[in-house]
Amino acid sequence: MDEETYFPDTDLDFSFTSTTTDRTFPSSSARSSLARSSLTLSFNDRLSCSTTTTTTASTTNFTNLHHRNWDPRWSAIKAATNLSSDGKLHLSHLKLIRHLGTGNLGRVFLCQLRDCSSATFALKVIDRESLSNKKLSHVQMEGEILSMLDHPFLPTLYAHIEASHYTCLLIDYCPNGDLHSLLRKQPGNRFPLSAVRFFAAEVLVALEYLHALGIVYRDLKPENILLREDGHIMLSDFDLCFKADVVPTFKFLRRKSRKSRRNCFAGECFGSVMDSREEEEELVPEFVAEPVTAFSRSCVGTHEYLAPELVSGNGHGNGVDWWAFGIFIYELIYGTTPFKGGSKDSTLRNIASSRQVRFLHVAEVEEAGMAEAKDLIEKLLVKDPRRRLGCTRGAQDIKRHPFFNGIKWPLIRHYKPPEVVGGVARKRGHGHVGHVKRRRWFWKRLDSLLMRNRNKGSLNLSSSYYDYVHNTYNNKPRKHA
Repeated sequence: MDEETYFPDTDLDFSFTSTTTDRTFPSSSARSSLARSSLTLSFNDRLSCSTTTTTTASTTNFTNLHHRNWDPRWSAIKAATNLSSDGKLHLSHLKLIRHLGTGNLGRVFLCQLRDCSSATFALKVIDRESLSNKKLSHVQMEGEILSMLDHPFLPTLYAHIEASHYTCLLIDYCPNGDLHSLLRKQPGNRFPLSAVRFFAAEVLVALEYLHALGIVYRDLKPENILLREDGHIMLSDFDLCFKADVVPTFKFLRRKSRKSRRNCFAGECFGSVMDSREEEEELVPEFVAEPVTAFSRSCVGTHEYLAPELVSGNGHGNGVDWWAFGIFIYELIYGTTPFKGGSKDSTLRNIASSRQVRFLHVAEVEEAGMAEAKDLIEKLLVKDPRRRLGCTRGAQDIKRHPFFNGIKWPLIRHYKPPEVVGGVARKRGHGHVGHVKRRRWFWKRLDSLLMRNRNKGSLNLSSSYYDYVHNTYNNKPRKHA
């Protein structure tokens, strides 16, 4: 990380001119006026005393229910709000450090609480005066959606502050950048297949959660997938989302299951593939919450990731996210998108045409599991959304695809991130040291117990599952007995 630059506490002025990336598809004529506008953000007493409202940060009941209520950031915010005269978080409580980037709607800054330098956040600042009415509706949508989220792979909204003509969203800071930048650091701009499975699995779980809330994302791309300090992913930018009704269903299905025997990929952190010689039928619980009735005619998104029904302008629904998921997996494997042309117009023509997905012939890419990856991509990139994988039953059908065999979905947040070029090792704060040592002691004791009882047959525990949980909490790979 670059050396941090601190500014005087009394008056923080930061001026930037916004920029846009060439992969962003214009959704409004206000894009050009936004690109020319500049923002001067002043954190002085006059601004912080203007009309300010805060949600979630000062609400004790909300933090107690949040899955990350143990996070020191919540404690720091609670301490700041308790000392505030009105029990709310104001801009004057924040110390601006530096500019992180510019998005479609506003700028993002790295900041800290003034009295707690260990609690860092990302502050998304939106100048409402520079936006059209349509863009303002996107701002409102993003704030509304962020306030709904409570998931390991989605951002936490710590505070929503309205000050003067600015809307400020205080969210998680991800120090490891975005997945697109990490992809460009890889040899040939491609991830190994084991890393593709890891990132794709976490994105799939995040999309499943959004769809269960009736939220269609519409902006999936590596640039919008940030990397937390522990190496896991976090989706960002929800201004292009729209909401729809969803009716959850739960039922038991009869399916044939196969016993796991061996690892799917050498060195893979996930589980194992299935042995076709042993099959048995079992009742499998299935929960489906997919917004199948979602419908919109807005043409928004990134042109290389747009689904055919979105390009046509005849209306689209939840299927655009599963199309984008197929494009996403393709780009992680091949370093480019499958329908990319010489210009934006030619790319859109390729998407809207009857041309099917074509795979590049790269010798280095052809590794174990590639056949399953290609099959999944083909099923996701079906141009008719009625036949596209995931459009009817959502993420459940995609999770059952052979490409994801061996993944234990309830435990995915504890998987060890892949070691890739330019990646960073998992870091833990000093407050977690004792907890980590206790967990390692527990698994070492379990290891000793299993070794003593393995020959006696007193414990019937799946070896592949044990290999996973043991390696999750130990950096060194475990040798098989």
